Amino acid sequence: MTSGEGVDGGGRRVVPGVGGPVLTRDGQVVHGPLRLSDLVRRRPPGVTGHQWSTALRETYDLVVRAAGTGRVIVAVEIGPPPADGSPGQRVARMKDAVAAAVGLPVLRIGSSTLRPADHGPGIVAYVLDAHAYTNRWAGEPGVTGFRDIAGRLPDGRTGSVNDLGALTRAAAVEAYVARRLSDPIVRGLHVRWSGGPAEGWSWVEVRPGAVLVERVTVAEHRFTCGVDAARLAEDLATLAVGERLRTLDGAEPPLTSREELRAGIRGLAARRAELVDGFAFDHLCVD
Repeated sequence: MTSGEGVDGGGRRVVPGVGGPVLTRDGQVVHGPLRLSDLVRRRPPGVTGHQWSTALRETYDLVVRAAGTGRVIVAVEIGPPPADGSPGQRVARMKDAVAAAVGLPVLRIGSSTLRPADHGPGIVAYVLDAHAYTNRWAGEPGVTGFRDIAGRLPDGRTGSVNDLGALTRAAAVEAYVARRLSDPIVRGLHVRWSGGPAEGWSWVEVRPGAVLVERVTVAEHRFTCGVDAARLAEDLATLAVGERLRTLDGAEPPLTSREELRAGIRGLAARRAELVDGFAFDHLCVD
């Protein structure tokens, strides 16, 4: 192992460096930030010159390639989505138009807390494992889904070992015992918008009537994660809650009132016609 290299929690070789390999996994190489111009060489039909010149300057946070051929398996974005009507949103649409025109697989994770450098390699490794597992067992009857594989959790309990929120749930219990939370239970919900992304919410009560809330979106374009995108969005939101729980010993993070949270959930319920498979969390709408 050379200087500067390391090994992540799953024993995978990690090599830091912008644009260079971040990790290798089962014949796949994950690179750090790459511009769209590094992935697409010629302007595809149907893309205007303005779209092309603008999009080529944009980057993807992580790019997964096949080690042997260099073929792009998926380009990944992690971070806050641009505001509606903003210049950033217009640029993102041009980038999407180019990616769609060339058939580039893209996974977009919208979060105000999760960061590409800190969380991206672990999230991508998880998705690659889930994708490989699901492809391997596709069509086999009685196979447990990747997310629901049971085993021993880090805190000694038995549970879903591929639940990205498991450590957050354990941390919440510890924080409750230490009197830093008023409730140890991490709650959540997930939905999938028709023609849009999946969305997951997760929250924990920090003080009576005041909750810490995280929302994450997951959008799959010409790529599937190997786990249900809506459940993944909720798990990632729970992961984000855990990240913010780390700050409780310092300045208190921004909190949302229980009434405001419930109003938001009722807002989702009122739009159930726009959701794939409707809304399964009506029990969260009641007092």
